Amino acid sequence: MVRRSVLPSVLLAAIVAAAAGTSAYAGDRWADIHAEAFGARTIQDGRGIVTLTAPYRPEDVRSVPLAADIALKDGRTVRTVSFIVDENPSPVAAVFRLGEARSQIRLATNIRLDQQSDVRIVVEASDGALYMVEQLVKFAGGQASCSAPPMGDPDEILANMGKMDLTPVGAPPSASRQAARARFELNHPNHTGMVLDQITLHYVPLRMVSRIEARQGDALVFEMTGSITLAQNPVVEFDYVTGNSTELVLTAEDTDGAAWIRRFPIGPAG
Repeated sequence: MVRRSVLPSVLLAAIVAAAAGTSAYAGDRWADIHAEAFGARTIQDGRGIVTLTAPYRPEDVRSVPLAADIALKDGRTVRTVSFIVDENPSPVAAVFRLGEARSQIRLATNIRLDQQSDVRIVVEASDGALYMVEQLVKFAGGQASCSAPPMGDPDEILANMGKMDLTPVGAPPSASRQAARARFELNHPNHTGMVLDQITLHYVPLRMVSRIEARQGDALVFEMTGSITLAQNPVVEFDYVTGNSTELVLTAEDTDGAAWIRRFPIGPAG
């Protein structure tokens, strides 16, 4: 593990997300989130471009899987993908910036669900156009997930923080310029700052995953800006095209200034 100062842009993103989460219009949050995250930009209906997969009533609101399948068929490529949960304290769960010129991509992650909410995927195309799809996700009951304590023994959570794993989804790549998919897992509690320690009666300090980056050689695959809405032990499933490197380099950073880097072999280069 290496430590570094937190980038001002990451802190600004967290502040903007928190500001969106404290909107006075609790019954109609989307108008405020739109203004905070996208300003006055028009967002078009994304049906036919974006497919959102989410459970209608998740079994575990502490870790709800969301997936976005995106296809642009007119020569444009995907620039950014935002995962949004309207009714969470920090509604912009994650923003992915894509480095490859990809017209088709799949991204998936797990989020915390604080209450019944619309969830949204907003895609920015290479020409700046925005497209959105949404789905209502019901709350299964129990404690709001952003104020629920992390799962597991605190000492074990601390000892395992920063451990990473990357596993292929489907057949691993066997040649250059081949489409492949992988699942990245990071051990991290992603502390929300909203959990009351029942022993000390103090709130557990905020310590969230602020950034995850994947590179193939010098080429950026994706860079993700995170938030407290990401589930404990964040997961990112993504696809990529094999290129001139035999490995993927994954970097994760949190708001305490910690950073972890690991290299994963992925197969032939060329």
